[in-house]
Amino acid sequence: MSVPADAVGQPKKAATAAWIGSALEYYDFFIYGSAAALIFPKVFFDESDPATATLLSLATFGVAYAARPVGALFMGHFGDRVGRKKIMVFTLVLMGLSTFLIGCLPTRHQVGTLAPVLLVLCRVLQGISAAGEQASANSMSLEHAPAHRRGFFTSFTLSGTQGGQLLATLVFLPVAALPEDQLLSWGWRVPFWLSIAVAVAGFVIRRKLAETPAFEQQAASAGVVKLPLAVLLREHWADVLRVIGGAVIASVSTIFTVWALAYATSDAVGMSRSSMLWVGALANLVALAAIPLWATLSDRIGRRPVFLIGAVGSAVTMFLYLWAVSTGTYPLILLLGIVTFGVVYSAANGVWPSFYGEMFSTRVRLSGMAIGTQIGFAVAGFAVTFAAQIAGPDGTDWSSVALFTAALCVPPVIAALTARETHKVATEDLGVRTPGDAPRPETVTA
Repeated sequence: MSVPADAVGQPKKAATAAWIGSALEYYDFFIYGSAAALIFPKVFFDESDPATATLLSLATFGVAYAARPVGALFMGHFGDRVGRKKIMVFTLVLMGLSTFLIGCLPTRHQVGTLAPVLLVLCRVLQGISAAGEQASANSMSLEHAPAHRRGFFTSFTLSGTQGGQLLATLVFLPVAALPEDQLLSWGWRVPFWLSIAVAVAGFVIRRKLAETPAFEQQAASAGVVKLPLAVLLREHWADVLRVIGGAVIASVSTIFTVWALAYATSDAVGMSRSSMLWVGALANLVALAAIPLWATLSDRIGRRPVFLIGAVGSAVTMFLYLWAVSTGTYPLILLLGIVTFGVVYSAANGVWPSFYGEMFSTRVRLSGMAIGTQIGFAVAGFAVTFAAQIAGPDGTDWSSVALFTAALCVPPVIAALTARETHKVATEDLGVRTPGDAPRPETVTA
């Protein structure tokens, strides 16, 4: 297969498209998390029972994670059949439109129980979109990257998600500072309305990106797989299980971003919305630098040790962070928030795109990453709801939530310890079966 004239620049273009697209996409996704913790209990649910309203609101945050595995089946199948680029464009446009519609929804006071039903429907669409976003962006970056720098280039997808979360937090800061009546009437809608720019910007950025050489070569030579899921489960079932277990590490992110925010701003602790949003903003700012640094380290010493630092370290530092929140001491909360989420969690967060992607061959890579991560992320999404229940009726049992978070870090540790080290394997040899294994299934040409 001939090499395009601009092949040298494609890794940077792919990484940039992954960064910008993920930032825009996860801006949409994370403004929902902030709103679910701060706004939606009063807008879409019964205010007469604040604890139940908060629990239900946080449950809607988890709904998108439940929809993700279903979306992953669809996105993974077509991503391995028609290419990474088309899925990248589709997922971003879907996220932008569904988020814009959330900003247009009527409230409970206007239409009663129909309001939360419509909210859940839009949240499901967000989940379907997110199911294919990271897997397609990661596959695109990995397959364009030089073999010795796959960790670095694929990390841009995750630094993009942190950039999106930072942007979402910064947008919510002035919104959260509005008077209560303005905040609950129209102010909360503005961040969601801004997402229409996501669809436009994402389409312009991603439609110009070339398909990966690895996918084009696969399609031109052996052909694409008829049923990627069947091949995946037959040849890579153990790696799918590892990715599922590893992806549970995202529980650290959801509990930090959503539950800890709701806990800190509750009457029990009494922190202001703005001050806690700044904790998230600064932690994400540090993560923007930490993620590519951890990923670069993984290109030198391997994916497994860096991932293990993040998984084990997060179990410890989340306990310290939630303890700091319980004290109400803001400098301590800020410091431990940055260390926990900005530095330690970034080790696992920055390396998993290459770590998971390198487990699979080109013909089923997007399916393997999408299905494995989204099942694990579904657990992470509902971890917030379980945390709210574990915290007790008054929502103050932070130590039980910390132990719960630590327990969720165990599957990622097991996944890393049992995985192969692949940072020195050539890209074309990733996921290759040994001669004694079962023959490949029938394929079709693209």
